[in-house]
Amino acid sequence: MDAQIDLVIFDFDGTLADSTAWAIRAVRPLAERFKFKAVTEDEIAMLRGRTSREIMAYLGLPLWKVPLVAAHGKKMMAAEAHAIPLFSGTGDLLRALSAAGLRLAIVSSNSETTIRSILGAELAGLVDHYGCGAAIFGKAAKFKAVVKAARIPKDRVLCIGDETRDIEAAREAGLACGAVEWGYATRRALADHGPTMMFSAMDEIISRVAASNQQVGAD
Repeated sequence: MDAQIDLVIFDFDGTLADSTAWAIRAVRPLAERFKFKAVTEDEIAMLRGRTSREIMAYLGLPLWKVPLVAAHGKKMMAAEAHAIPLFSGTGDLLRALSAAGLRLAIVSSNSETTIRSILGAELAGLVDHYGCGAAIFGKAAKFKAVVKAARIPKDRVLCIGDETRDIEAAREAGLACGAVEWGYATRRALADHGPTMMFSAMDEIISRVAASNQQVGAD
């Protein structure tokens, strides 16, 4: 992607926060409460290569139940936010992008309160816009709302996430998308969805996005 980026919209869980271990623990109680398939760790690993819709079909989780599961899951996560770490390097990433003059946003199905709690006051303060509480397939609308609020042209926005639905939502909103390889979905699953770019490490985001932004701005 050669265009200057002025706004980076991050997904949160699996992209900035390492919530996989928590999610694995949460699956069983959620499955028992909402009557869908409780999967093993081996099955969870297998499902990393599937799309969100394929995962729901495997779990026997109908679309109408998803908001109920998500709402209860958010309450569970809020109660345990103190135990969910950021990925190593998240702080350096956000600081570097902000220092380079980029505006930052987070669009997530998680709640803003929980996200701010996990980030901490300093990092949360670097984020200019929050689009939280997105439905599982409702991120495109949140992306559009954030871009409108930020008043940034679409061709200067990059969405970054760790799931195939992040790529789908960015494409629906007419935005470029970067996919990270350290989150939930496998590299192959992400690549098959054709993101604008892929990142294997956080410092790669800094070098490719922040550095290029400074170079363009210096011309």
